[in-house]
Amino acid sequence: MSSIVRTRYAPSPTGYIHIGNLRSALYEYLIARVNGGKFILRIEDTDQERYIEGAVDVIYRTLKLCGLKHDEGPDIGGPYGPYIQSERKNLYLPYAEELVRKGHAYYCFCSKERLESLQNRYKERGEVFRYDRHCLGLSEEEVKRRLEAGEPYVIRQKMPTEGTTTFHDVVYGEITVENSELEDQILIKSDGYPTYNFANVIDDHLMNITHVVRGCEYLSSTPKYNLLYQAFGWEIPTYVHLPLIVKPDGSKISKRKGDATFEDLLAEGYLVEAIINYLALLGWSPDSNQEIFSLAELEKIFSIERISKSPSVFDMAKLRWFNGEYIRAMLLEDFHEIALPWIKKGLEKDLPTLPIAKMIQPRTEVLSEIPEKLGFFNSLCEYDLELYTHKKMKTNPEISLKSLKAALPVLENLSDWSEKSIYDALMALAEEQELKSGQVFWPLRIAVSGQLVTPGGAVEIAEVLGKEETIRRINIGIERLSAVV
Repeated sequence: MSSIVRTRYAPSPTGYIHIGNLRSALYEYLIARVNGGKFILRIEDTDQERYIEGAVDVIYRTLKLCGLKHDEGPDIGGPYGPYIQSERKNLYLPYAEELVRKGHAYYCFCSKERLESLQNRYKERGEVFRYDRHCLGLSEEEVKRRLEAGEPYVIRQKMPTEGTTTFHDVVYGEITVENSELEDQILIKSDGYPTYNFANVIDDHLMNITHVVRGCEYLSSTPKYNLLYQAFGWEIPTYVHLPLIVKPDGSKISKRKGDATFEDLLAEGYLVEAIINYLALLGWSPDSNQEIFSLAELEKIFSIERISKSPSVFDMAKLRWFNGEYIRAMLLEDFHEIALPWIKKGLEKDLPTLPIAKMIQPRTEVLSEIPEKLGFFNSLCEYDLELYTHKKMKTNPEISLKSLKAALPVLENLSDWSEKSIYDALMALAEEQELKSGQVFWPLRIAVSGQLVTPGGAVEIAEVLGKEETIRRINIGIERLSAVV
């Protein structure tokens, strides 16, 4: 086996990238990079029933977006191609036939009807189905006759029925299983395609994969893989099984149950960098309290030894926190660029978007929440006059009315409608009227927004609304307050 660390990401093209699947890709990538090795992309499309058109492009796009650059793969080639299993179809049967000759596999001609009947019998008895080796005792002559007659067949692995099989996993340690529990799994299906369990062993060997990294749900299959390696006389790779990712209630994440995929998270306004950072910590921990890591930093410090055995909880609240941290750390211009589609979605009129971006950046955790924050820019809704009362700001309807009446001519006479100019003029007004700054700014904020909570203060909102609309809204506030004061 290669002395250079070689890992592989081998997804099936089923149309979307599961969060657990992407976490596996990330760890495979990091194990390769931290060891100066190679990260290989292989498309496992032998299950033709699950194949979805365009799904391979989803895989390429996801890896590119996440910065997980592969060193070999279907799109860039490499010394161990082809890197799509369906294009390697003719490779597998000779290996299965070699196992038959060595006595580690056998031809099975059982019909679909017979197998279904057998399954039903097991089900009725409340037992786990296990093939009954009906075809194991067929003579060479009968096998030859049936093959020449063109009978459909599969090739099954012949499992030992006594003793145990032990393997070592870097995360879970030594694991031993009773051979009597192992079913004679199918290696070659009746359509001539290999099963996943067979193809990935052949491909991993032929591609010199040194570290097999995958979810812990494959732990129970690993003895079968090892028996194949041993039957061929091949070196067994290093196994790294990753802990489950579960929801806070302990159940598994599942697309069928409506849980978010990677593309769903992007569509909701989560940043790639935040998702990758969070996924890195789902099952692995650094040797410090640091939580924010760039991919480049992870490439230097990631270690297999710090991968946990315990299931990791995928907590949307924690992902939101990460996303908010990344958003707040962005340059305003960069945030404006990614937020612009969401800002425009929330606006019904043409308003300056950079000041809005500046306003909402410190208060945004997920981009998809931006439009709902901007409704007050479109129109001034009916609002409760009690909003003008604010204990901390020392305001009530009377003080608010006085403040708005004083602010109106000041703002009407303002020639430079900029944030600084508006702020300076209102601060001078507060001093002149012997009012606290909050007694000027709070009433103005309510008048121009009609909301208790806004993404920006009175001055920022006024700058975006423009002079004419700000004056119009202040007049509405004065009119409504005058009716009750």
